[in-house]
Amino acid sequence: MNMHMQTTRTPAEEALLEAFSKLSTGLPGNGPVAEKRQEAVELLRKGLPTRKVEAWHYTDLRRLLSRLPDLEATAAVTARASILPDSVVLSVLNGRADAPEEIEGITAATSAQKLADGTAAALLGFEASDDTVSAINSAFAADGFMLDIPAGTEVSRPIELQNLHAGGQTHTRFAVKVGAGATATIVERHSGEGEAFVSSVSHLDVADNANVNWIIVQDQPESVSHLGRINVNIGQHAKVGLFVMNAGGKLVRQELRIVAAGEYSELRLRGINLLAGQSHCDVTMVLDHAAPHTTSTELFRNVVTGRAEGAFQGQIRVAREAQKTDAKMACNTLLLSDEGGFSSKPELEIFADDVACGHGATVTDIEKDHLFYLMARGIDEKTARGLLVKAFLAEVIEELEDESIVDALETKLDAWFAAHG
Repeated sequence: MNMHMQTTRTPAEEALLEAFSKLSTGLPGNGPVAEKRQEAVELLRKGLPTRKVEAWHYTDLRRLLSRLPDLEATAAVTARASILPDSVVLSVLNGRADAPEEIEGITAATSAQKLADGTAAALLGFEASDDTVSAINSAFAADGFMLDIPAGTEVSRPIELQNLHAGGQTHTRFAVKVGAGATATIVERHSGEGEAFVSSVSHLDVADNANVNWIIVQDQPESVSHLGRINVNIGQHAKVGLFVMNAGGKLVRQELRIVAAGEYSELRLRGINLLAGQSHCDVTMVLDHAAPHTTSTELFRNVVTGRAEGAFQGQIRVAREAQKTDAKMACNTLLLSDEGGFSSKPELEIFADDVACGHGATVTDIEKDHLFYLMARGIDEKTARGLLVKAFLAEVIEELEDESIVDALETKLDAWFAAHG
């Protein structure tokens, strides 16, 4: 079931429609952009999805998104130091993009510019009636960055796309087009302060023989509702490494929509979800293997404490023509509290007959024998538990191989453990 029409609107549903009424004339965009925005709002008029909508079964958005903060930020915000050393930083501050820094050989523009001239119209819209994240963002997206990396370009410095806020509502759109044979490392970072409602949609188009690492870091406070999505298209012989870290937020929905479109394309997806307090985090992935000889591996590790709730929905779809596909998916969870919970829903939908595909999921507590081993050597229980949890997560991070990325993410881990350990 994908329809979600409600009879009585919630305060959040009313606030969304009222916000669009207030902002619509000031949002950037020509005729085609305005049409896409209006289509998105018409979907929102039907109401936010509930558990009755299959794609939202573990995240009753209508209930969890009970209210919205005021439109405006509560304070000014400035760009932060980059996560990776020597990065080029492109910042969206309280929903408005700074003038982009020049990057040699790369064309960079703000999303506001591309929306205003209609260039970005094709990126707006939604796929189905349950594509609420795309609909909200299409209706309200005001700024962000759009990059074009020419064929054969080796981007020597990481590029960090910062989305920073001081409360209020922020709706960003990022798009990166990577030409044939090009290489790049992109960090998509969401952070801020105060009570906020954030939506962000990113597009990554990777041409033949290109190689891209894309890292999403979301570490917002527990007063933020964050709806995120990334759409990835992978060309022939291209390689994409995608890493997702959720280490904050009260309500988080991160969608991953990936198409292995070219023969011999490769995807390596890794993720860490750190859940504490009363937070709710839902990572939902749909991966289409649409060509022969494609390869993918997906591994998520989750830690749940307090009364937090989490979910991972991972669907791999193998088209009839995608023979020789090799796809493996796993989701492993450490449940450290009797009051918390985590749901896993791995799915395979295979129409080809010559493939190697598999999936698995585990939910467990810390192994008592491992804990006893450390405590028997003079390590107190709290420290021992922390070491075991960090080892559980570090195994995924260290697969990234790049020492600067590993160090940066482990620093984020340490900060989270200092706050919630």
